[in-house]
Amino acid sequence: MARTFRTKRQTHPIAELNVTNLIDLGFMLLIIFMLTTSSSKQEQTIPVNLPVESRSPQKKSDASHYVAITIRADGFYVDTNPAPLALRDLRDKLQGLAPEAAKTVVRIRGDGSVRYERVIQLMDELKKAGFSQITFDTQAED
Repeated sequence: MARTFRTKRQTHPIAELNVTNLIDLGFMLLIIFMLTTSSSKQEQTIPVNLPVESRSPQKKSDASHYVAITIRADGFYVDTNPAPLALRDLRDKLQGLAPEAAKTVVRIRGDGSVRYERVIQLMDELKKAGFSQITFDTQAED
């Protein structure tokens, strides 16, 4: 007596859809969104009243690195460092960033009540360190 060990094939279509890959893709996009959102808001942790200007078209930069320097009455803040720096400490910090100066854009975020002399001091230090791509952050007029 011969036995067959084959299973009988069923001819009905598979009604299940494997969505595991779609769920993985959704979670990956969520993680990317969360990381980019937190990094874009990171430089705005130091409160400052930016001056107001009228709206105008902006030119895109091809730089790969950005450094935000905030000027307030109590000192200079580099990126998100919560401690204010004096002018001589800022000079040392800029010398440390100088090797990447050619591909770095410096974003100056000056408080509206800061004296013009402080902005010129910062510009002078940036020039000495070799930074040439400089932008000023302002608020857009509504």
